[in-house]
Amino acid sequence: MMRVCHLNTCPVGVATQDPELRKRFAGDPQHVVNFMRFIAEEVREWMAKLGFRKFEEMIGQSDRLGVDKALHHFKTQGLDFSKILHEVKAAPEDGLYCQIAQDHGLEQSLDHQTLLKICQPALENGTPVVSEPLPIRNIHRVVGTIVGK
Repeated sequence: MMRVCHLNTCPVGVATQDPELRKRFAGDPQHVVNFMRFIAEEVREWMAKLGFRKFEEMIGQSDRLGVDKALHHFKTQGLDFSKILHEVKAAPEDGLYCQIAQDHGLEQSLDHQTLLKICQPALENGTPVVSEPLPIRNIHRVVGTIVGK
């Protein structure tokens, strides 16, 4: 449980594209694929038991959840799940999940307008890129800081 799968540094070589790290994975990649298929199949079965065909249909359906009354444990005494299991009443036109595409103006962002043009040689050829300072403001959220520089 290293929790670094997204960094391409998996210590056992399962979640990496690095050939050196990949050598550490003693299993067969097809076994991982089969495992994920089994998970997907079990999810489909549970959804069918609950009467759902799509994940979107499950959103907000807290009426399908409940506290198992058969479980009596001293650690569960006094727990109140009413806030978690509260059923939200939404108008049909509002919906319980994002059903209307939103325009966030990403085409106007600094990376689309400026940075991609500046970085084109690096993206195409891998050549280093040097740029003049850019007028960056707090609305330019694509720009971060480089740690250690």
